[in-house]
Amino acid sequence: MSEFNQLIQRAEDLLEKLEDFIPSLPSPPDWSGIAWRWQHNKDYGYLELIPHPHSIQLDDLHHIDTQKTEIVRNTAQFVKGYTANNVLLTGARGTGKSSIVKALLSQFSGDGLRIIEVDKQDLIDLPKITTLLRSRPERFIVFCDDLSFETGDGGYKALKVVLDGSMAATSDNILVYATSNRRHLLPEFMSESLETQHLGGEVRPGDTVEEKTSLSDRFGMWLAFYSFDQDEYLVIAAQWLRHYGIQKFDDAARTAALHWSHMRGSRSGRIAYQFARDYAGRKQLEATSPN
Repeated sequence: MSEFNQLIQRAEDLLEKLEDFIPSLPSPPDWSGIAWRWQHNKDYGYLELIPHPHSIQLDDLHHIDTQKTEIVRNTAQFVKGYTANNVLLTGARGTGKSSIVKALLSQFSGDGLRIIEVDKQDLIDLPKITTLLRSRPERFIVFCDDLSFETGDGGYKALKVVLDGSMAATSDNILVYATSNRRHLLPEFMSESLETQHLGGEVRPGDTVEEKTSLSDRFGMWLAFYSFDQDEYLVIAAQWLRHYGIQKFDDAARTAALHWSHMRGSRSGRIAYQFARDYAGRKQLEATSPN
């Protein structure tokens, strides 16, 4: 009898060790929120609820009125169940590309809009994500921030299928909004502009170039963002200072804002936001520090 008990104990010990190697199935998504992030638990992907999404209002974004008008119109069509396009937002860093997408959640979440954030390396899971979302009543934006690909990336073809469809029809409750610092999402090389040059024995190198530009062509709407001039940068800096409780944008604040942009070597909405956080915090510290 003792030998039988020892055998049972050894079997239980073995099962415990095997559990460390067998991935547990993820829980069903928590659909009570308005934003999720696609995550991985070993071999399984799952939607992780973002309990406190970044709250940005469209009115807080300045000097991108044309871009706001277009993306708001497209999103309004989408949440009402009308036809709408996938959107590619390209251009200079820090000019509001990501912020404008996040602000759409504040504007349209009451109408059923939801956002799924997917990192570039996880785009290969897009078929699984669309399967999860297809039967839901909400309208989902799959948001890919800072998107670009290297040749051979697996997510490239997965994204093409979602944008353009395959034998299975693309779900009408899903759109892809992506931001990128470059319009063509695959790297291009100077040698590829020489149509007559054979690259690595390829007979038609121009076909490769067209393949590299075809992904961005699959986005129905392109929105371009540009660096701000000095006056535009100062307006945004003043707006962010008001957000942090400093209503007066005096000469001292203006000089500090310009100095901050010179140190960073750039003028953008992101730089203005970072300046305002620093300046407002310093003023609060000065006000509470003993003389």
